Amino acid sequence: MFQRKPTEEVVKEETTVWECSSEECKGWMRSNFSSHEEGSPTCPICGSKMEEGTRLLEVIPNPRKF
Repeated sequence: MFQRKPTEEVVKEETTVWECSSEECKGWMRSNFSSHEEGSPTCPICGSKMEEGTRLLEVIPNPRKF
């Protein structure tokens, strides 16, 4: 009578991110969604420098390239 819709497989890939360098802060953002061009951006949460890293995340296309 009631059937669940088949769930789509979530596609994940290694994504380049900016991670906050502060030990107390857990802030991070995808690098392809960052508008910062040179050097490392500052963390929007605590204001510390951010370092480049990678995370296994769901694929989200970004039509706007900064």
